[in-house]
Amino acid sequence: MSKEFEIVREFEVDATPEEVWEAITHGTGGWLWPMEFDGESGIGPFGSTLTNWDPPHRLTSRTEDVRFPTQSLNQLDHTIEPRDGGRRAWVRYVHSGIFTDDWDNQYDGASKHTDFYLHTLREYLTHFAGRPVAFATLHGPGASTAADAFDAVGRALGLADDTAQGARVTVRGPAGRELDAVVDYRNPYFLGLRTDGALLRFFGRNHWGAPVGISVHDFTPGADPKADESAWQDWLDGVFAQS
Repeated sequence: MSKEFEIVREFEVDATPEEVWEAITHGTGGWLWPMEFDGESGIGPFGSTLTNWDPPHRLTSRTEDVRFPTQSLNQLDHTIEPRDGGRRAWVRYVHSGIFTDDWDNQYDGASKHTDFYLHTLREYLTHFAGRPVAFATLHGPGASTAADAFDAVGRALGLADDTAQGARVTVRGPAGRELDAVVDYRNPYFLGLRTDGALLRFFGRNHWGAPVGISVHDFTPGADPKADESAWQDWLDGVFAQS
């Protein structure tokens, strides 16, 4: 049965309203995925319509035809206000729409993803804002939908079960390469690693019946997104090769 949903988050960040606006309209590959917004024509990503375009204060995109089997309407609304004389920003983010099936599972997944995405936005604004980025995203094999799949990802990286958010770690990446990183986010559903040159995001989507995923936001000069994708896909496939 179709049912409306609304997910609301508010936060402050050490960035100006202009920097936040730039991040959510043009720097999206640095923290989410690459998207295009055309304020003059009112066209947003994925066929959306920009119902509010007021830089750097208000952005609303609305999609009437989501083309997703469990959703029929999607709207994202951002309100940005200055704080501390414009040196910082307050953001109110509202994700709303209609789920047409599996409402509880869809809402739980969307709500938890929202927290991780907005955390990554703050990490980008704090550490990498405005830097060119190579973006790659990939998904695990069918075996990564298992109930304990995300635990296997943590073990493959070399993380202990009790390695907490904020810890400085050395993890095992593609081809056994060691990566020095900060665990900037960790809960049973998601893991965020920040290196000197990248944000690495691990998604335990097995909790919602989908494969585990990874997104790589690589700010290293000359980074190749195809090489990042291939390397991390091989790594992820290897995690589940014996499953």
